[in-house]
Amino acid sequence: MNDVKAVDVLIIGAGAAGLMCAITAGQRGRNVMVVDHANKVGKKILMSGGGRCNFTNMYAEPDNYLSENPHFFKSALARYTQWDFIELVNKHQIPYHEKKLGQLFCDNKASDIVEMLLAECDQAGALVQTHCSIESVTYDEQMSRYCVDTSLGTITAESLVVATGGLSIPTMGATGLGYELAEQFGLRLLPRSAGLVPFTLSKEQLLPFTTLVGSSADVRVTCGDQSFRENLLFTHRGLSGPVILQISSYWQPGQSIEIDWCPDMDLSDYLLNAKNDRPKAELKTVLGNLHTKSWASVFCEHWLSNQPMNTYSENQLEDIAEKLHCWKILPAGTEGYRTAEVTLGGVNTDDLSSKTMEAKSQKGLYFIGEVVDVTGWLGGYNFQFAWASGYAAGCFV
Repeated sequence: MNDVKAVDVLIIGAGAAGLMCAITAGQRGRNVMVVDHANKVGKKILMSGGGRCNFTNMYAEPDNYLSENPHFFKSALARYTQWDFIELVNKHQIPYHEKKLGQLFCDNKASDIVEMLLAECDQAGALVQTHCSIESVTYDEQMSRYCVDTSLGTITAESLVVATGGLSIPTMGATGLGYELAEQFGLRLLPRSAGLVPFTLSKEQLLPFTTLVGSSADVRVTCGDQSFRENLLFTHRGLSGPVILQISSYWQPGQSIEIDWCPDMDLSDYLLNAKNDRPKAELKTVLGNLHTKSWASVFCEHWLSNQPMNTYSENQLEDIAEKLHCWKILPAGTEGYRTAEVTLGGVNTDDLSSKTMEAKSQKGLYFIGEVVDVTGWLGGYNFQFAWASGYAAGCFV
């Protein structure tokens, strides 16, 4: 790179949102450059979905997103839908499948998506540069241009797009640069916290679950007014699995969560029938048919009891059913950004145009993707907002 390079659009961050923005702007004839401090592009894409990239969700709707402003993201999601991205995937003949609940994964590997995005960037004339750290950013009012000093030289641009992601998974290179740039130019930030993240439990809470580590159960978990139904996984540190990751985005420290261990049945009826049909069977044997024998043994030992079914009264069986349908536990915390899939909070959407993603108070400055206060559910929703917000900005930069 020369000491000073002038482009129309400079995008900081070569992730999902940044690359989509580059493609869209490049297709409009804009001179686009994408820079990233990492050694390769799309690291989160590459690691997502167990290496197969859950690149969107067929059922993506505004209801699947959290933000202080629940209307902000509707415009972008409506203008670039999951079907638009699926069309792009089909154009590149990338094989994919629905795993469950509308979640679309590559048949082969996540690098198929990264290669597709880079091919589109190349075709659109957008230059992508890795190993490029940002040192400072200033705005020249007279020239109406941004001046960005980098480890590879100075770049000036008419439009500056911040697509730096959030704080989640720092080992992948996550930094707070996007938030620093927002503050530098007078945009407000909302508090940030780890989202889509496992819960940790205290040592005392973990002790009963020692024999269950690595096992899972299909449950419904509720926190406040929000409920999710999927698998829960017992870990050495606490609770994980899709259902826990989902509910974690709605959880606040000090809140209990409620777990329904038998969401598909009236457990009271089941136990009463078992008392009649198998009067001498022990409770743990009867409950063992619902999940695993180990799970039943743990719950009978620590929270219920274990007697022959014919020794329980109807009221006692109803109490047992109630406990398992509404089992409460208070998480000690979460595993934090180390394992979180996303960052909640971020750039206040009230300071951005929902149509263009441009800062209302700073001409030519755009924020897209995870750095913005928009967080999707687990299952391809965050990628869909990345594609949609990148496209929205790319149409105007």
